[in-house]
Amino acid sequence: MEKMKVAIIGAGISGASIARALSRYENLEVHLIEKAPDVSWGVSKANTALIHGGYDDDPEKYPMRAKLCIRGNRLWHQWVKELEIPHVWNGALIVATKEEDFDELEKLLERGRKNNVPDMRIVDREELFRLEPKLTREAIGALWVPIVGQIDPIIAVIALIENAVVNGVKTHLETEVRGIKVENGEVKGVETNNSFIEADIIINAAGLYADEIARIVGIDYFEIHPRKGEYWIFDDDVPGPKRVLFPTPTPISKGIIVTTEIFGHLMIGPNAQDLLPKEKGNLATTREGLEQVWEGAKKLWPQLPPRSKVIRTFAGLRPEPTGGDFIIKAEEEVWGFINVAGIRSPGLTSAPAIAYEVAGIIERDLGIEMKEKSKWNPYRREITRFFMMTPEQVNEAVKKNPSYGKIVCHCNSVSEGDVLEAIERMKFIGVKTPSIDSVKFRTRATAGTCQGSFCRARIVQLLAREYGVEPWKITLKGRGSEIGIGDVKVFLRRDT
Repeated sequence: MEKMKVAIIGAGISGASIARALSRYENLEVHLIEKAPDVSWGVSKANTALIHGGYDDDPEKYPMRAKLCIRGNRLWHQWVKELEIPHVWNGALIVATKEEDFDELEKLLERGRKNNVPDMRIVDREELFRLEPKLTREAIGALWVPIVGQIDPIIAVIALIENAVVNGVKTHLETEVRGIKVENGEVKGVETNNSFIEADIIINAAGLYADEIARIVGIDYFEIHPRKGEYWIFDDDVPGPKRVLFPTPTPISKGIIVTTEIFGHLMIGPNAQDLLPKEKGNLATTREGLEQVWEGAKKLWPQLPPRSKVIRTFAGLRPEPTGGDFIIKAEEEVWGFINVAGIRSPGLTSAPAIAYEVAGIIERDLGIEMKEKSKWNPYRREITRFFMMTPEQVNEAVKKNPSYGKIVCHCNSVSEGDVLEAIERMKFIGVKTPSIDSVKFRTRATAGTCQGSFCRARIVQLLAREYGVEPWKITLKGRGSEIGIGDVKVFLRRDT
């Protein structure tokens, strides 16, 4: 049987979800192309990690966002189980602090009902403080949205791609798109820095750069500009809220969110700063922006801890498209070219629904009959996590593999066995350049209180050994961020 070749550009949450969904079909040969050394290093890496409730997007103004958000929320309930992705369904409170806020909450409630969001309701002050006892005493009520949840977006992307590779998807990391071949109005393949990849269908899921990819084939009706959001994250001994806390939104912003992220850290943010299209790599935090986040968070969570409890600040970028709505369509001018562009918030929530939308476009708009595999595997096992084991499980693991008895990261209780398994999984999906961040995102080593001061050197040694390279060739986050520089190398030279 002749297979249609599909090239997906971008290994973020959209591209990864599409790859998994298309791996179900035996008549498709799927290639996933990513310019970074590892997956989920673009837009998907840094965000609030929420599975939104679907009440926020106006179906008249943003029909694609409104439709796919609630659909994606429902699908994530299934996907997190199949792929063993860490998650919590803790619900969200959109908090009113003055009487006029209830007018906006009523609008959100009505919009949510139009979007088929279940179980939403406005709660009074008494019930609000039962749901979130340590909220600001100025709160007088809230909109309660119980279907809101949280996941780790990087782990989600990794899980999706591990599962996609099991089902036959081929990954091409450190592969940058340089051109797209079009003949007689049809796509023929992707020109990259490494090779030419034949393709009958090209799916443009390139995040911040989707407009630039589209322009390669002459499609220029939209532009993407980056919108930056800044965050604070605190040590895991700092108490945070049980629910996701939003202020009542204004016409300008949803406001600063206060939440406890999936592994127990209080996190506040983001603000929103529109950048120029040329600033798609600007991930710098600013004093002014971080102060804006701090002051906004205090309005909901006045007991913010001293700043000595902050372990990290960071910024993420969102791809804001012309018109504001998701752009998901097969382009008529170039047969076989599908845009999945402008996937801003709620893109993480919508990703599973986006994937099925794209599968439908291939079948409906391109006229390709999709033939399901008889033995498609929907499951993926989560990486071993020492800190989640019972003492009995630890003893059993150490008996089988003594490396689980050696703690590498004391802050987050990550064992050598965890790190070695992470490296094995990195190789499985095609990671060629060993980096500390690749281990960090899979195991949480270096993400704790000391931010790697204790464990980074040991991780470098393990990466060097398993990849068969010199320690100074190990990187922090890909080529150009090598750990060892200058005369430091002399300590490990074999001829000294």
